[in-house]
Amino acid sequence: MRFQLTSEQGALRGAMRGALRRTAGAGSWGPVAPRGGAADGHSPAPLGGAAEPGASPPRLDRELWRTLGELGFFSLRLPEADGGAGLGLPEAVLVFEEAGRALVPGPLVATHLAAGEVPGAAEGEVVVAAADGRLVEWLQEADVVRPGAEGAVPMKSVDPLTPLHRVPAPARTDPVAVLLTAAEQLGTAGRACELAVQHARAREQFGQPIGAFQAVKHLCAQMLVRVEVARAAVYAAAVTAERADIAAARLLADEAAVRGARDCLQVHGGMGFTWECEVHLLLKRAWVRSERGGGGTESEELLAADLVA
Repeated sequence: MRFQLTSEQGALRGAMRGALRRTAGAGSWGPVAPRGGAADGHSPAPLGGAAEPGASPPRLDRELWRTLGELGFFSLRLPEADGGAGLGLPEAVLVFEEAGRALVPGPLVATHLAAGEVPGAAEGEVVVAAADGRLVEWLQEADVVRPGAEGAVPMKSVDPLTPLHRVPAPARTDPVAVLLTAAEQLGTAGRACELAVQHARAREQFGQPIGAFQAVKHLCAQMLVRVEVARAAVYAAAVTAERADIAAARLLADEAAVRGARDCLQVHGGMGFTWECEVHLLLKRAWVRSERGGGGTESEELLAADLVA
C-alpha cells in the first residue's frame, strides 16, 4: 500500500497548516509570547488568553470556530451538492493531523461528524459536543450535545484547554471519531518530535549541542520511529476504514503522542514545564485524547477479538 500523498492531498495539508498558523498568530488562541520576548520556534504555546494559568473555565473561541468553518474543516466530507468539498476519510485525516499539530482547542471531531446533520455545524456557527465513552469535552460551551449528556458531572481536566464532564453511562463509540482522534494524536506526536530536534540542535552544553550526546540522540530517533509507524497505521486505516485497523492505528498514535511528548519534555529539561513552552501542553492534550472512546482498553479488546476471529 502506497502512502505517498497526491498533489491535491499535499496542497490540502499545506493550505491547512498555513491557515492554522495564520489563525493562531492573529486569534485569541494563538501563540503567547514568552515573558520578556517574542514567541520563537521553540515555544509557540497555542494558549488562548482565556486559558491562561488560573483562568477557569476556558471559553471556546467562536471566531476560531467560524474561521474553521470557512476553511471547510467541518464540511470537508460533505457532498459538493450540500456545500461540502466531497472529500473522504484520507483527506479528513490529513486536516485533523494538522489540527493536532497546532493543538487547536475545541470539540473538533464532534462538530465535524455533525456537519450535514446539525444545522450550522458545517459552517462553524454551531458548536457540537458529543458523549464519547464516559467523557464529554466542552459541554458547557456546546450549542448541541449528541446523543445527550444527562447526569453529566464536571471533572478536573489535566489539559487547560479541554474542560471535561463525565457521564454516568458510557456512550457508543464511533470508529470514525476514533480514527480522527488518532490523526490528532499523530499531529501532536510529529510536533513533539520537531520541537525536541530543534531544541537538541540549539541548546548547548559542554561546548556542543545536546543533540550530539547519545542519550538525547536516541530519544529523538525513537520519537521519529514511533511517529512514522503511527503515520503508516493511521493512513492505512483511513483507506480501509476497518474497525480493527482503526483500533491498531489508535493504539500506535496514542503511544507516539504520549511517549513522544514525554521524551520531548525530557529533552527540554526544566524549561519544558513552563507556561512559555508548549511541550507540556502537547503531553496534557495527548493524555486527554487517549481517554476518548473508552480509551486504549476498548481498542485493545476490539483488536484482540479481531485477531482471534
